[in-house]
Amino acid sequence: MELVTPEIGLVFWTTISFLILLFILGKFAWKPILGAISERETFIEDSLRKAEAAKDEMSRLTNENEALLKQARIERDQILAEAKKVKDQIISEAKESAHTEGARMIELARVEINNQKAIAMSDVKNQVATLSLEIAEKILRKQFEDSQKQDELVSQLLKEVKL
Repeated sequence: MELVTPEIGLVFWTTISFLILLFILGKFAWKPILGAISERETFIEDSLRKAEAAKDEMSRLTNENEALLKQARIERDQILAEAKKVKDQIISEAKESAHTEGARMIELARVEINNQKAIAMSDVKNQVATLSLEIAEKILRKQFEDSQKQDELVSQLLKEVKL
């Protein structure tokens, strides 16, 4: 039974050893341990705050990126619409210009044809007049070879002339 109940001396020395150990731990170990725990706790809280701030920043950046993408899509659509409008306008202007130029060229060709026609008609008239004169001259020469025929023609022309 001696093992179950400790003696007074054993309890005394165990208590003194415990108090000395408690004093030594309080003096040298508790403060650094509590300081390290406090420091670790502060580090963890700071890390959590930084992680939350990074999460908020990431969310904000994601929203900004989405807004920028929407804006870029809108601008792209506007640029494409404007480019299509400019393309249609250029095509329309080119068609109108080609039509106007074609009409102008047709009118110039018509004027040139009329000018050439007038020149040709004038040339034909001149040739006809020249031929007529040559024919009349040849006819008159044949008729006037005989002096009696010349006298008859002069007398006939004098009869026709009335003063």
